[in-house]
Amino acid sequence: MLKLTPILLAIAYAVVMYRISVWRTHRDLDARSTELADPRLKRLTDRLAAALNIARVPVYIYEIDPVNGLAAPDGRIFITRGFYRKFQNGEVSAEEMASVIAHELGHVALGHARRRMIDFSGQNALRTALILVLNRFIPLIGVWIANGLTALLASRLSRGDEYEADEYAAALLTKAGIGIEPQKSLFRKLETLTQARAGVVPAWLMSHPKTDERIAALERLETRWSDGG
Repeated sequence: MLKLTPILLAIAYAVVMYRISVWRTHRDLDARSTELADPRLKRLTDRLAAALNIARVPVYIYEIDPVNGLAAPDGRIFITRGFYRKFQNGEVSAEEMASVIAHELGHVALGHARRRMIDFSGQNALRTALILVLNRFIPLIGVWIANGLTALLASRLSRGDEYEADEYAAALLTKAGIGIEPQKSLFRKLETLTQARAGVVPAWLMSHPKTDERIAALERLETRWSDGG
């Protein structure tokens, strides 16, 4: 039993840090967001709601500058102030913003949102737990393996989720009469929209599939649907 104690402590630490991470994320979202009040976007979110047979789609502006969208497990969708500013400036169309909202709705509907609430604290907790466990069996290099496994797992899960949410959004946008074209056109803009500094790719893009691959996946969907598949 004593031999297992460090492992059990590492697992307990990871669980506690995960719960703290979720609490901190919810608290931050509640404190730094307000419900979106934009008539142009509301017309489109109402169409999404009608396609889903729900009363409305709750969308909030999250007061941070990076261009991003995210979903909370309770069904709320958040668009960052930086992303909304791109829309206000005409760099992103209303239909393209609707495609972001549809994508985030996919994360909620497919159960991704709860898992995605793990922020950097949660990831660090997992990494620490792996280091404690691996260092018992392979000292010195355990930390390198733990870092690599954590990064690989997070990236793989994230990219798989993105493809699933893209497909959900494509179906929802089609049902709502908005179509897939805004989704594809936004993908073509993403790297430019999210580029913070020349030559530096934001972490958000690194955790997502390549733009060309996402567009190709949507085009395969269109072909399958047009063929009645």
